[in-house]
Amino acid sequence: MKPNRNTYRLLVLSDLHKSSSMMLKSAAGLARIIKAEIEVFHVTKPSDIVASENQLSAMRTINSKHTTVDKKIKNLITPIVKDFGMNIPYSFAFGNVKNEIGTYIKKQRPDIIVLGKRKSKPFNLIGDRITEFVLNVHDGPVLITSDRDILSPNNDISLGFLNSSKPFLNLAFAEDLMNHIQKPQISIKIIKNSTSEKEVSKSMDDETIEYVFEQNDDTIRNLDKYLSKNNISLLFIDREQKDSDNTNKLISLDINTVIGKFNTPLFISGK
Repeated sequence: MKPNRNTYRLLVLSDLHKSSSMMLKSAAGLARIIKAEIEVFHVTKPSDIVASENQLSAMRTINSKHTTVDKKIKNLITPIVKDFGMNIPYSFAFGNVKNEIGTYIKKQRPDIIVLGKRKSKPFNLIGDRITEFVLNVHDGPVLITSDRDILSPNNDISLGFLNSSKPFLNLAFAEDLMNHIQKPQISIKIIKNSTSEKEVSKSMDDETIEYVFEQNDDTIRNLDKYLSKNNISLLFIDREQKDSDNTNKLISLDINTVIGKFNTPLFISGK
């Protein structure tokens, strides 16, 4: 997706939980790599604030909560601003989580959205099934971070890409990103039929090692173990899942299932 501006914009949707610092560090790392701006947005549900029917008491509670949320976000952002030397503006709202996020995305039109993932509840990021919601309303790329790896501008990224032969090809910032990718890259393909459980071959450009897996009930779980064992720090997933080399054999993957099963940071392409 090519933005209409000269600078790319990353929007971090934070629930202000413990993993938020790791998520923001990865977002800041990516922003530095692709020379992007970054901003943070948080939503608090009204049900988490007001439990009193008394209007005056409710207003006091809201004002107190406003101060608390503002302080939490500042505490989250301040050390990262110092470490990365970048400005990170933020804002927050009280209201329906999906409605507020949807409105904010429509208004701000970010190029990339960054989400975190809790180990116990992979879809409960800021509200119920927010990842799925964001993927539906945002046409651009989505980065889903994890506690296992942090994207850093000082370290090359060990990239794997799933059921896709040309990661980042259509991204306007592809060159900046690829300059930070280790060689060789790892191509992972899940197919309907294979002569063995795993086949390995070298790609034609001599910069990619391809691993082919046959689909079974344990494929996704085994892939997550493989990614961890081989220190893959970012997995690229093409939402369109098109591949000219293996169109008839590649398994169509459910993005939500993949997100829920993998602990590796995921970079999901735009539509």
